[in-house]
Amino acid sequence: MAAQRGLYRSRRHHIIAGVAGGLAERFGVPVWLVRLIWVLLFLPGGLPGVVPYVLLWIIIPLEPEV
Repeated sequence: MAAQRGLYRSRRHHIIAGVAGGLAERFGVPVWLVRLIWVLLFLPGGLPGVVPYVLLWIIIPLEPEV
């Protein structure tokens, strides 16, 4: 049985804080898809995208250095 990788903010795929990159790496989806979802959440005035992004930025630890 393969070990599950934890959820971390990505050091490789980051533009602002690595939240989208970390989510993409954790769930095995393309980074561009997660970023597109965030952009769509920012469109209706920003609040539906900003609040969860900032919370995840605070809660999710940065990926450990190798």
